[in-house]
Amino acid sequence: MSHLATTEAPATPAPPAAPPRAAGQAKPSSDEGRVFNVFSHGFLFLWGALVTIPLLWAVIQSFKTDTEIINDPLGLPEQWLWGAFGRAWTKGHIGEFFINTIIVLIGGVTLTMLLGSMAAYVLARYPFRGNRAVYWMFIAGLTMPIYLGILPLYLTVEKIAKALGLVEVIGLNTHLGLILVYVAYSLPFTIFFLHAFFRTLPSSIAEAASVDGAGHVRLFFQVMMPMAKPGLIGIGIFNVIGQWNQFILPTVIMKDEDKRLLTQGLLELATNARYETDFARLFAGMTIAMLPILAVYLVFHRQVQAGLTGATLK
Repeated sequence: MSHLATTEAPATPAPPAAPPRAAGQAKPSSDEGRVFNVFSHGFLFLWGALVTIPLLWAVIQSFKTDTEIINDPLGLPEQWLWGAFGRAWTKGHIGEFFINTIIVLIGGVTLTMLLGSMAAYVLARYPFRGNRAVYWMFIAGLTMPIYLGILPLYLTVEKIAKALGLVEVIGLNTHLGLILVYVAYSLPFTIFFLHAFFRTLPSSIAEAASVDGAGHVRLFFQVMMPMAKPGLIGIGIFNVIGQWNQFILPTVIMKDEDKRLLTQGLLELATNARYETDFARLFAGMTIAMLPILAVYLVFHRQVQAGLTGATLK
């Protein structure tokens, strides 16, 4: 009877033992990360509450009567009244101020985005003598406090309009004059933001478009602008919010009552509320003023975040 020879498989070598932990060496733990998350989330929650609660309180006051606002400012209205919004829109002239603001905002944001994107693109993609000097001149505009430029701004708008014979077009108390002031005010930050964004865009696509015969204008509008869409939307929202909430510039430029903007109208409502005792109308005007900006941000908040982080992630 034959015996079958058996062979044993080679033993698998044992994994090397982990080096002994030095005495006093801390054990890896995520405790520090958890503590940091607790503090960061707690801070964000506190900050959100500090912003949201006053806004909600102001909105609720617009549905109350003046007696309820004075006697029970923290309570809910016994009956939700909508009449204050109608009084604010008509008697408080919020409707007229709203339309004036929309006109100036459309012109100001459109020109700011067009001129700012073109200037930022040229400064970021075309090297020429004096490039950095022009760029830093725009950046210097960010360091100028607006309060120091009130008197020079007023005189500049007045004298330029007179010199060109366009007092009724771009002078004081004109929508176009205020639009140009808004553009000058918003350009430095727009160029600063988009300059960094355009520098991150790949050059290969632009070179391929140039080889295919695309000129500078076509290359900018049909190739580079679509690629920079996240950044354009992000800075566009910032310009909308900034120009919508602007108070100093329209106060300096616009003196006629029928051409005033929404921020000036709210100040007028606050002044009249002390004499007419219609506080609900004041809070209704505030609600009307903040709802469009809130709606814009809620619709485009993802694009704003993408625009802010796009230049960093690319």
